[in-house]
Amino acid sequence: MNIVVCIKQVPDTNEVRLDPVTNTLIRDGVPSIINPDDKSGLEVALRLKDENPDIHVTVLSMGPPQAQEALREALAMGADDGILVSDRAFGGADTWATSCTITAALEHLDFDLIICGRQAIDGDTAQVGPQIAEHIGVPQVSYVEELELDDDKKGITVKRQFEDRYHTINIKFPCLITAIAELAEPRYMTIGKVFEAYQKEIRVWGLEDIKDKLDMANIGLKGSPTKVRKSFPKQGKGKGVLLTDLTADEAAQAIVAKLQEKYII
Repeated sequence: MNIVVCIKQVPDTNEVRLDPVTNTLIRDGVPSIINPDDKSGLEVALRLKDENPDIHVTVLSMGPPQAQEALREALAMGADDGILVSDRAFGGADTWATSCTITAALEHLDFDLIICGRQAIDGDTAQVGPQIAEHIGVPQVSYVEELELDDDKKGITVKRQFEDRYHTINIKFPCLITAIAELAEPRYMTIGKVFEAYQKEIRVWGLEDIKDKLDMANIGLKGSPTKVRKSFPKQGKGKGVLLTDLTADEAAQAIVAKLQEKYII
């Protein structure tokens, strides 16, 4: 059984910088981490591998050369292989162009299950995983918070999160799921695995390696239909107002008055 986990190296959210011309993130020289939802998806793949040693886990990432560090971390956690899709031609991609490029890479791999994070903390769109599933033509389940491999190993049963309820869904291979952080708490890297990770080769696929599966009109900044009007770092919240020495009735009246002032009620 083959599992491919798609991960993204994202900027540390306290160190976000933006290109004023293209409105895209500046990633060079910025502290980076593996996207949290992706790391949760990787962990559940590794748990399945722990229980079923015949499972092979490949980690796939699209990004600049520095994204190899995220793949090394994934290998140190226990993944078998790492592939980086990297080329200047892919730079500036929106979710559509990103999903098209990743799909082209996936079509060069054997897979039963594709795991993506629900969304990346630098974009919060939650679009790439579902788009990949649509491009490939496989069934998908998003917002997965629990997962169990079927006894016949031909599918999985998942619990899909909603705001006030959940779905229990059985889905057969090949398929794609998007994981939320609650799916699994990521393990720590071990010293032995860290050494092994730096002994392994990370395959780097550029445009020439996957262009047979690509529509050249759907890659990079030029192939991105999303037009960003303005980008800016997350703004800090203003200091709140602390009400003291009020009775319960006075506090309730003050809260209602503030909600009315903000047209919330």
